[in-house]
Amino acid sequence: MTHSARLAHSPFGEWEIYVVTDGPSQCWPTYTFRRIQPIPTLAERNTALAHLGYEAADDDAVWEWMEMRDTAKADVRLLASLDVTPTGGAS
Repeated sequence: MTHSARLAHSPFGEWEIYVVTDGPSQCWPTYTFRRIQPIPTLAERNTALAHLGYEAADDDAVWEWMEMRDTAKADVRLLASLDVTPTGGAS
């Protein structure tokens, strides 16, 4: 089963990865990097996903970055996503 992993700022401004599953959002697997800067490296993201029990769904998969705003005058927030699959025990 494929899920979407997302790299974004938490409500506290720290980078975090969460995996969107079929359950309610408060139950999604989450890994917090406990820092605001710099953006977590690819190796750090892969380690975080492995910690959560997931890996990239495809060997050629890349993180896709998007800019998000609440309003036209709001600061831009970055969000990245990657399709992932469980590595073994995660659901």
